[in-house]
Amino acid sequence: MTRTRLLIAAVLAWCLPACSAAPAVERPADVPGSTLTVALDGRPFKLHLPTSYAAGTKLPLVVLLHGYGSDAGEAERYFGLTAEADRRGFLTAMPDGTKNGSGRRFWNATDACCDFGRAGTDDSGYLRRLIDTVKSAYPVDPGRVYLVGHSNGGFMAYRMACEHADTVTAIVSLAGAVAQDAAGCAPSRPVGVLQIHGTADDTIRFDGGLNGNRPYPSAAASVERWRRYNGCSDRAAARAAPLDLDSGLPGAETVVTAYEDCRAGGRVALWSIPDGGHVPSLSPAFTATVVDHLLAQSR
Repeated sequence: MTRTRLLIAAVLAWCLPACSAAPAVERPADVPGSTLTVALDGRPFKLHLPTSYAAGTKLPLVVLLHGYGSDAGEAERYFGLTAEADRRGFLTAMPDGTKNGSGRRFWNATDACCDFGRAGTDDSGYLRRLIDTVKSAYPVDPGRVYLVGHSNGGFMAYRMACEHADTVTAIVSLAGAVAQDAAGCAPSRPVGVLQIHGTADDTIRFDGGLNGNRPYPSAAASVERWRRYNGCSDRAAARAAPLDLDSGLPGAETVVTAYEDCRAGGRVALWSIPDGGHVPSLSPAFTATVVDHLLAQSR
């Protein structure tokens, strides 16, 4: 063998083991304005990073909870939270409930809504782990963690406020309600609560009712319970200007009732939409107005 061939053989002998090994794969940088899929307990969720995202800068976190039979994607299209997140600079987590025997997604929130098959899914624990997962990997401001839920998602937001008051700063429930039985709710600290409800809602009624044969309280009773939990005065604040939340109704239709003298972090309010239905036609101002309300609360 010539000297040249010997040199080539030596180079190949050194290179082949190293060259055949798979290259190390690095996690790509988190891209501002992108929506990621995050693995958790076999139930991955979407996480949107706002366009202003920068590692190390602590941001509020908003968790969006869809209604019964819906999913995270549909809820995002309805509320438009990610576009608002890009404008305002907060993280948005968008999880899915599990499917029941009919293939419809649900949250196991209260007896009234919506684990109709009695699967016993621990959604409270799952959502707490979701919040902790985001906190562990991304710069979350622990004093600004919020939940926004529609219908079944609103019921679930109330449950999270009851069971994880140490973590949840404030919630918004659109057309949801607290559990009928107050015995299971003992918040460890005040949680801000905003109930938004249409008076003509014929699915989850403004005045309370039955979901199947399971009772749930009225919008006013839900708010009243949290007024007491948060130590608010029984006197409503001076009448605020009405809001334009439903584009299907004329003018600024929504009546604002807010309570005074709450314990720190315990702001409580009811926004009533006269003649509003279960799925209001959200006005262009709806999401920004709700986010304003949430971001004004911190610990």
